[in-house]
Amino acid sequence: MLIVEIKNGESIDQALKRFKRKFQQTQTLKELRTRREFTKPSITKRAEYLKAVYKEQKKRAEEI
Repeated sequence: MLIVEIKNGESIDQALKRFKRKFQQTQTLKELRTRREFTKPSITKRAEYLKAVYKEQKKRAEEI
């Protein structure tokens, strides 16, 4: 949980800006997106392999 204390005389816009910066630095949103659904490591490796094969085929097609 992120807590941003508002200083005396500080505007809400400045406090919101500090909150957003702090939120990005903690990478909370990135972690939430990865935890949204679990994929088995074998499926992840298979997807990477298929992507590499696709890139290689595209590269060879451009050479011809």
